[in-house]
Amino acid sequence: MKFLKLGCALALFSVFASCDQQKNKDANTEEVGEEISYEVDTTNYLYNINIDTLEVEQNKVKRNQNLSDILKDEGVSNVQIFELANQSKGIFDVRKIKVGNNYTLLFKQDSTKTLDYFIYDIDDINYVVFNLADSNNVFTGEKPVTLNKREVEGVITASLYQTLVDQEESPLLVNLLSDVYAWQIDFFHIQKGDAFKVIFYEKIVDEKVIGIDHIEAGLFTHQGKDYYAFDYLYNDKNEYFDEFGNSLRKEFLKAPLHFSRISSSFSYKRFHPVQKRYKAHLGTDYAAPIGTPIHTVGDGEIVAAGYSKYNGNYVKVRHNSVYTTQYLHMNKIKKGIRRGVMVKQGDVIGFVGKTGLATGPHLCFRFWKNGKQVDPRRQEIPSSDPLPDSLLGDYHKYIMPIKLELDKDHLIVSENDSTTVDPTS
Repeated sequence: MKFLKLGCALALFSVFASCDQQKNKDANTEEVGEEISYEVDTTNYLYNINIDTLEVEQNKVKRNQNLSDILKDEGVSNVQIFELANQSKGIFDVRKIKVGNNYTLLFKQDSTKTLDYFIYDIDDINYVVFNLADSNNVFTGEKPVTLNKREVEGVITASLYQTLVDQEESPLLVNLLSDVYAWQIDFFHIQKGDAFKVIFYEKIVDEKVIGIDHIEAGLFTHQGKDYYAFDYLYNDKNEYFDEFGNSLRKEFLKAPLHFSRISSSFSYKRFHPVQKRYKAHLGTDYAAPIGTPIHTVGDGEIVAAGYSKYNGNYVKVRHNSVYTTQYLHMNKIKKGIRRGVMVKQGDVIGFVGKTGLATGPHLCFRFWKNGKQVDPRRQEIPSSDPLPDSLLGDYHKYIMPIKLELDKDHLIVSENDSTTVDPTS
């Protein structure tokens, strides 16, 4: 029996020893295992050019400077400048070099300091390279753009513009947001206490925000009602739809100007400031600075464009058999706008002025329905077609997580405060 116990003990010891040896073997194997090395590219690139052996200088185009002036100062001959200009034909017009735009010079890093490259920034993304070291080759390129998703929300106390500017947001966001809701919300009657939340993507180049790519979704609470907007690709085109799949686009825009002020509303009895008597004012006056672009509120055909004693410079657009609009007192009619021309919703057709019977710069906007002048702000304008039933399942699945994001911490809006605010203040 003792021998049996001793045998068992020795067997167990043998097993544990074997395990320890295997552990040590594995540990040793790890220690003496083959090392994996990775090559890291440490080359420095600028405009996709290896600049490790080049000297970099960056500057801005000065007033009255052109390509020849810049290159001559760096010792480039007239012959080579002429050749570069020829090589750039069809690629970039060297006469379009603008004051204030950035340019970069790349020199050989030796005693000669010969100019190898001249790179001009056409804008924040696009650039043109003049390769002086390689047969005066000229080509264009684009800087990589990164999209950064952001959310902004606020409660309006003065105006949409002021609310966003107070948060140090770009005025461009104001314009994009107003474009999204141009058919649902009359931005000339935004009220104190209205609220918004918007999800959008910024464009970033060289670690700097250069603009806004697009608005993904929005929630605008106006006069106690929620207006949702979701960007969705339909028929190879991105459009905005509400939470039920109805298009936000309607047959007519709410107004022909961006962020102006209604100085006189539609009325059957108004005291005329020039004629000094009461008469019907069958239009809506928008006060705005001279030169402000005027947009046609819908697709249609120009049926009149000219000048008259009372209307000044004016344009009239027939949209269909039911609706016609007219735009009066223009400073000037846009070039190319004449009788018979077809226009699309949002096209600029002229610019605010004070021609004809007008005391100051403004646009008088008139709206006909079945031949009778009516108040456009009181009309129920038909919407574009909604998404077909066959797409609604995919659409709701797509917008669900976005809507949850919009609804999170939903802004509380005061229902009792109906103070109208000036959208331009």
